[in-house]
Parts: sequence; C-alpha cells; structure tokens
Amino acid sequence: MLSLRSIGWLLLALPVAASAVLNEAPQADVAIRKAEVLEQVIAPDVKVNGLIETLSEEEVEAVDPQGNDPLEEPLTCLARSIYWEAKGAPRLDMESVANVVMNRLASEEFPNTICAVVKQGFEQSPCQFSWWCDGRPDEVVEGEAYETVKEVARQALNQELPDHTDGALYFHDRTVHPPWADRFSVSAETEAFIFYRPSHVAAE
Repeated sequence: MLSLRSIGWLLLALPVAASAVLNEAPQADVAIRKAEVLEQVIAPDVKVNGLIETLSEEEVEAVDPQGNDPLEEPLTCLARSIYWEAKGAPRLDMESVANVVMNRLASEEFPNTICAVVKQGFEQSPCQFSWWCDGRPDEVVEGEAYETVKEVARQALNQELPDHTDGALYFHDRTVHPPWADRFSVSAETEAFIFYRPSHVAAE
C-alpha cells in the first residue's frame, strides 16, 4: 500500500507530467505548419502559403513521438519512409533516401506533397515505396532509430542536406536488380543502395 507521502509525491508529479504532454502539442502543431510551408517551397508550381521558417530539433521531437501517428503530414511521411527504407543503414544511406524523396517532390513528374510522393502507386500498383503497401504495420518499432531519421527529415525539409545522389529519382537495395534499373543512369552508390536518374534529368 502506498504511504501518504508517496501519494503526495504522485499528486505533485501529475500536473508536471500533464504539462509536458500539453507543451508537446503546440510544438508539434508549429512543426507541422512549418513543414507544410517548407514542402511548398520545394514543390514546383505550388503557391507558398505562410511564413518560411526552418524547423528546430525540439519542434520535430514533438511530432509523432511514438512513431504511430497517421501518415498525413510532411515530416512524418518523410521520416517514416527513411525509417522503413534505411533504418540500420549508415547515415549517408538515410540521407540519400531523403534526397530521393525531396528530388521527387521538386520534380514536375511526381506529386507535389511528400505524403503523395511516398504513397504514390497505392491505388494502382506498383507502389513507388514498397514499405507503404507491403501489408505490414507501418508503426515504428525502434525508437532510437526513429529519432535519427526524424533529424534527417528535419534537415531535408530545411534544405540543409547535400544531395548525395546527384539528382536521383529512383533507388534500390543492392541485394536486388529490378527490371526498371536498366532504363536509367546510375547517379550514385552507397553501402546499401544504388541510385538512378532518368537520362533527361541533368545533374546540378
């Protein structure tokens, strides 16, 4: 049985814990709003609707903290895509996957939101990112790895990452060789992936 002193400490701790949860919500809302504007800056022919501000680490930490939120906004869609494509791979591979998503966002040949880029092909096979429609749960199972990819996603949205892929719009794991790979030019290689761009896409 809890002593009166223990109960007292618990009652004191409850408002602090509740305050921490409440403080996360406004930060998450700010991060989501900023990410949507940053997404609009990169997408072609999209009107920027808001003040352009970079995302802070603290704001990003407040978004999808458990890794189980619906995939409905730019930061979560980007982070979850990096996570499922490259968790456990070196940081360069994670950043390169982010590069491909952002290169697609900037291309007129792909949708003009990150979530639409990631989910493309869901209605009509094949999916562009297989993890999205492989029939498995999309929730995060490794919290530490998810924190890392969220930071990569933050830097990508802030346009702070160099493009390691030299303009790639496609990639695949080194353990496979999909039929489409022969139609494109190799633009970069990392430990885990090979990256490609169509011949009409010039490197910057």
